Amino acid sequence: MSPSPSAATSVVADLLLWAFFGAGLAAALGAGVVLDGAQQNVATIAGSAVALVTGTRLARKPGISAFLARPGTLWFLFLFNGGAATAMYFALDGVKGTAAAAATGLVALGAAGGIVARRRRVAHP
Repeated sequence: MSPSPSAATSVVADLLLWAFFGAGLAAALGAGVVLDGAQQNVATIAGSAVALVTGTRLARKPGISAFLARPGTLWFLFLFNGGAATAMYFALDGVKGTAAAAATGLVALGAAGGIVARRRRVAHP
């Protein structure tokens, strides 16, 4: 039996989401190698925005959502990103260091929120 057209469309949509996510990350991280000045800033911001939007869409997929909701994953994200944010704050100078530490700290706080919400659900069914 051949796959249904909707299943094929879903696979193509997933592949496009992953491709745009990868391209957004590549643009955000690699802009400094190819560009400089205002063009580098625009490419970094645009790549970050594309990666953020597509990453949010990917995180809502059932398999990925279930993985991100696991307690072990939440604890890892909390501890790793909290440590990384602290290290960035002290290791990087100026506004870029503070912005990187704040963004990474937000991820750690989001994971902490997931841990607390899960504990509340388990304690009060």
